Amino acid sequence: MPETRYTKSGEVNIAYQIAGDGPIDVIFVPGWISNVELGWEDPAIARFYERLASFSRLILFDKRGTGLSDRVSDEHPPTLEERTDDIRAVLDAAGSPRAAIFGVSEGGNMSVVFAATYPSRTAALITHGIFAKRIWSADYPWAPMPAERQAWLHGLATRWGSDADLEIIAPSVARDELISAAFARRSRLSVSPSAAVALGRMNTDMDIRAVLPVLRVPTLMFHAVDDRDSNIEEARWIAARIPDARLIELPGGDHIPFYANQDAVIEGVQVFLTGARPTPEADRFLATVLFTDIVNGTSRAAELGDHRWGELIERHHLLVRTQLGRFRGVEVDTAGDGFFATFDGPARAVRCAIEIRDAVRGLGIEIRAGVHTGECEVIAGKTGGIAVIIGSRVREQAAPGEVLATSTVKDLVAGSGLRFEPRGSRRLKGVPDEWQIFSAVG
Repeated sequence: MPETRYTKSGEVNIAYQIAGDGPIDVIFVPGWISNVELGWEDPAIARFYERLASFSRLILFDKRGTGLSDRVSDEHPPTLEERTDDIRAVLDAAGSPRAAIFGVSEGGNMSVVFAATYPSRTAALITHGIFAKRIWSADYPWAPMPAERQAWLHGLATRWGSDADLEIIAPSVARDELISAAFARRSRLSVSPSAAVALGRMNTDMDIRAVLPVLRVPTLMFHAVDDRDSNIEEARWIAARIPDARLIELPGGDHIPFYANQDAVIEGVQVFLTGARPTPEADRFLATVLFTDIVNGTSRAAELGDHRWGELIERHHLLVRTQLGRFRGVEVDTAGDGFFATFDGPARAVRCAIEIRDAVRGLGIEIRAGVHTGECEVIAGKTGGIAVIIGSRVREQAAPGEVLATSTVKDLVAGSGLRFEPRGSRRLKGVPDEWQIFSAVG
């Protein structure tokens, strides 16, 4: 995660980050709320940022009143003008005389106003899920009726901090428990319930229709055809009023760009800004997989009770993630008391497993672990393949406190100082042939 820095916009401290060192500056203007540090904890959002930063110098920030920036009065929420000026302040602090402005949802409205006001500082304008106003009128019939909008605001504080709105914002992942929990946590740590309502009221009064024809910068718009937050017809209407704007209509209903349509959005932005298409991502690669779980987890849960077991699991997860960070492991999945992670080197994977085993003993628990190196593949956006199955099956063979590895791992770490004891030939469920298994000594 990049370093978080601060700059002043008026009297307000604005948190920002810089990632990448590409030839063009891109400032990402988030939607309603954000938290520049928590965003990196979501693998999909982190991947989105990393891919943008691969061809640009990416500038991220939290708007005033949200995330790590200064809080503002709920009675006097920031105006669109003040929030737009935050973009200028962050660009100044980042030493960026000219940048592409990439705004999502409400951030798209800010970006439109900035681009129209500072065309000399705007290399291009990119929007995703934009809207021009939030209240119905005869000449803008796609926005909610006043009563509908008020009803939404009235219930906002009650449901704030849950995943209730994820079904609207990102229906493609709304049923993913991990993403839903992370979304709810980011909401809670980005603004308070009362602040969320105040910002929602400010958005209710927003209307940028008069600004659209004034834009004189290259403009690219993305919008999902089944967007539940802002209608595709809104996007078409807006695109028709921005001179020479190009609208890319995306499948599905995600209002934000991080999940279902990430590849299409990133490729579209890169071509738009650089003229070059990204190198296709390889769907097969060599990796070392690590699987761990707690020994006799079910019986320990019954013994401790839900509350104490939940606290123990949280401490276990923190210890595991600490070691994954030390050894450059990438957490792929977490289910119950088990972890699945990948590494770009087998020695790091084995050492990480040993450190995890030793660390969790302080909690009064034992883990078992399995390590294997082989060809993995990306399946529906997740790491899979026969190597993953083998790693999982090796973990199942391990005794309490044991880190088992295949002969492939043992051969690849020769000279690393790691020692192994043979555990014989094993048949692994669902995997052809027999495999030589070794126990890591450490």
